[in-house]
Amino acid sequence: MVTRAAPHLVIVGGGLAGCLAALALAQRRPDIDFVLVEQHGAFGGNHVWSFFDDDVDAAHRWLIAPLVGHHWDRHAVHFPRRSRELGFGYNSVRSSALDAAVRSLLPPERYRLARQVTDVSPGHVVLEGGERIEAAAVIDARGPAPAPGLDLAWQKFVGRIYRTGDPHGCMRPVIMDARCAQRDGYRFLYTLPFSASELLVEDTYYSTSPALDLLAIRAGLDAHVGQSGWAEAEVVGEETGVLPVLLGGDIAALWPASAPPVAKLGLRGGFFHPTTGYSLPDAVRNAVLLTEQSVLTGPALHDVFRARAEALWRERRFFTLLNRMLFRAAEPEQRYRVLEHFYRLPEATIARFYAARLTRIDKLRILSGRPPVPVGRALAAMRERGR
Repeated sequence: MVTRAAPHLVIVGGGLAGCLAALALAQRRPDIDFVLVEQHGAFGGNHVWSFFDDDVDAAHRWLIAPLVGHHWDRHAVHFPRRSRELGFGYNSVRSSALDAAVRSLLPPERYRLARQVTDVSPGHVVLEGGERIEAAAVIDARGPAPAPGLDLAWQKFVGRIYRTGDPHGCMRPVIMDARCAQRDGYRFLYTLPFSASELLVEDTYYSTSPALDLLAIRAGLDAHVGQSGWAEAEVVGEETGVLPVLLGGDIAALWPASAPPVAKLGLRGGFFHPTTGYSLPDAVRNAVLLTEQSVLTGPALHDVFRARAEALWRERRFFTLLNRMLFRAAEPEQRYRVLEHFYRLPEATIARFYAARLTRIDKLRILSGRPPVPVGRALAAMRERGR
């Protein structure tokens, strides 16, 4: 077993949360020596992360702005009985940009690529092949781990990036198009135009099962693109994802008191929007929070981020209530009506919903009006505390 000189910090997991933490430290805390470890051959995997303008604090934009490859001033949604264009901005980051930024900013000795981790503890990490990295603290950002104490549903998707022979004519993102056949829960198509001849089309499901039929969904996407009149469309990229939608459970399921004091970031630490499953805004906030810490020990960082996760889960309980209404008060093929009803609201309320910053008035507006689901089932879902 080989032992190297000990850095202050080891970040395990070179996905979105781990890479943003590393980029923030490199830019704002050059006094901190750290190592970033990723099991695959590139940072960030194969993903497109998107966020609305208000999702990220203006004071934190310095971290994410250099990675944004596409920004749109407006976006649209479509439902069987409602279509709407909304005037607040939308942004996308591609994993290739994240990978390039990490490789550009970090010297090679500060990261390990294509290295499996065999042991994680508060003061060291062991890699496949025997390298042992001692450190004052370890942060685990490897992605979600099983948490039997949580009640979850799923937002799952398959997206394909197409290059068309002629301009496709799609000028702005379509965040939700639920005018498609409803199956496996609430289903919608999602479209991002990256250029005049390149666009991402995703088939997305809010489902009680995390399973994805990749072959069938790919075939369906290709058929949709063909029927849309986009000539000679060629597939040039693909992403898949399964994100948690929180229906209930205690944050202690992710931060058990009996576990060693290892700090966690990303989905592993419960840092995600309870309804969308998106983790980018929390990843940005946590990366900045990490740079503000003066005590870099395993127990200290564990306590900081556990407290942050607990606070967010308390603040976001309203979203779990809405999620239970979506999944337990509506029949699967009728769930789209909940979102159709939601999009009647003022733009500012919708923006704050996605930013997880709802006011009391916003919450009253969301619950007002004739419910799009049976009243009795809605009340029962609201009274639940999650299984």
